[in-house]
Amino acid sequence: MRRAGATPTGTPTRSTCPVTDRAPAAQPGPIIVIGGHEDKEGERVILATVAEALKGRKLVLATVASHRPDGYFEAYQKAFAGLGVTNLVELYLNDRAETHDEDKVSLFDDAGGVFFTGGDQLRISSQVGDTPIEDRIREVWAAGGVLAGTSAGASVMSDTMLVRGSSAGSYRVGDLQMSPGLGLIRDVIIDQHFAERGRIGRLLGAVAHSPRVLGVGIDEDTAIVVEGTDFRVIGSGAVYVVDGSGVTQSNIAEEREEKPLSIYDVRLHVLTSGDAFDLDARRPHAQPQTAEEREQRRLDS
Repeated sequence: MRRAGATPTGTPTRSTCPVTDRAPAAQPGPIIVIGGHEDKEGERVILATVAEALKGRKLVLATVASHRPDGYFEAYQKAFAGLGVTNLVELYLNDRAETHDEDKVSLFDDAGGVFFTGGDQLRISSQVGDTPIEDRIREVWAAGGVLAGTSAGASVMSDTMLVRGSSAGSYRVGDLQMSPGLGLIRDVIIDQHFAERGRIGRLLGAVAHSPRVLGVGIDEDTAIVVEGTDFRVIGSGAVYVVDGSGVTQSNIAEEREEKPLSIYDVRLHVLTSGDAFDLDARRPHAQPQTAEEREQRRLDS
């Protein structure tokens, strides 16, 4: 698995952004993918992880996914203020044409991170994809900034995203809509509000369509922190990883629509806080406990 826009050494290659006076980071920043309904009033473990990655810099809160964004910015402004993040600006787009607005584009000047809120993931991909705004988002990330997304903002991180599909039941052939995402994480498809909405069936259906991708289902108030080719789990719930690389048979291409999915030899991992996952090796492992241990593991791999 390789994050988009990266060479095998991790150096970003896709950028059409204006050159800035910031020195480029050796590695892109972390990507924090949240299953929705993250804690905003208690310990705020997930938001605290975003705040730590910002390192005191500006956060662009992108409320693009919502058809009615009123209240989103204020709720996050209050939650982040308690974590020491006071330089917070809102990005909202009424239509795709606004991605060329200089005032909108300049919101990313000196930003240390971008946070996508929830709503409709198609609003993000259709309005932001392949625009000057996407270029600025990638510039922030390439310079070591943090990218984060919750709910719809989580789904859009992958190159293929789930858009529609029934929850709380077995997947039935044909009952799924997928679309291109922003492609920040390759060879993964992400679903959110996972256990709460009973979405294991539709994630299995997505993996059956393309067994080369890993299906990653993330519970509410839970997140994965992607760094390099590893992710670690934080928060109060679980993360489900569906690996279809060993599948020997499925009826996804043979059966008529509405027939329940049949699939053999699919592998499932269930991870919680304290667990991590190697996306290249497709294997879970315990989180290294110190920065030195994490760096040593990276060198060993």
